[in-house]
Amino acid sequence: MSPETDAPQPAPAPRALRTRAIGPDDLLPGVKNILLVMSGKGGVGKSSVATNLTMALSRAGFRAGLLDADIYGPSIPTMLGVAGRPVSLDGKTIEPLSRFGIKLMSIGFLLEDPKAAVIWRGPMLHGALQQFMKDVSWGELDFLVMDLPPGTGDIALTLSQKVKVTGALIVTTPQAVATDDVYKSVSMCKKVNIPILGVVENMSWFIDSAGVRHELFGKGGGQAVAEFSGAPLLGQVPLDPTVREWGDKGTPVVQAAPGSEAAKAFIAIAERVVDVADAAHQGEGNDAGPIIDRSGGTGGKKRLPVTK
Repeated sequence: MSPETDAPQPAPAPRALRTRAIGPDDLLPGVKNILLVMSGKGGVGKSSVATNLTMALSRAGFRAGLLDADIYGPSIPTMLGVAGRPVSLDGKTIEPLSRFGIKLMSIGFLLEDPKAAVIWRGPMLHGALQQFMKDVSWGELDFLVMDLPPGTGDIALTLSQKVKVTGALIVTTPQAVATDDVYKSVSMCKKVNIPILGVVENMSWFIDSAGVRHELFGKGGGQAVAEFSGAPLLGQVPLDPTVREWGDKGTPVVQAAPGSEAAKAFIAIAERVVDVADAAHQGEGNDAGPIIDRSGGTGGKKRLPVTK
């Protein structure tokens, strides 16, 4: 088996999409939809989901970009097999790198040593992320997928304040040790008014060589998170070694082996994402903006409006 070429694959013209509310000071005025891929937990395959979701959207004919917002642990350069330095053609904006027709940006493209640690405090993270949005020439995109770091810290808060997002996709695995942290990510989204579009359960089961299905990490975690968030379970992705193998080789499984069970799961999830993202824009225009609860859960009145 060999991956398909780097060129975008022919696809039927995608349907017209509604556009998120874009204000005069929006950092990404040419982007119709901004999707945050979040987990609150490391090790659940969030970057694999973000990469293959973006690849599936691109193969469906949508103009797609992928922003690696995990400054401390960038994975996108490896998963998409991209190396090199972004350049500026006009001395003002940065040209994103590209593969398979997807526009890409990651702190990993800017490091002299890919094994070097990024040791930054919050304000530096905030500045880097804002540059990745404002100073990168993203152009016109139907979807910009942002791969967020684990946890509920600076990156997610910056995004809630600086840009109007379409919504978040919450990634989890089935077991309680994962969902216990993922619930916190859901709670953060609710507190800062980031809409939750749906939940993706990764590593849901494994099929052995005899065709027997094993639920290695239990079951029901994704559905439990979906019920807690009040959003749909968009799909379940099986634990498939080909996802890891092709990811390590720099080609998403959706591109390398679109007929595999894992790839078909990602493609089905992407189709549902298009539907829920489009539906999320109905009736927009009365949003009062994100609100951060500073009360620690005890006050109830200590709410401060956050300037977008």
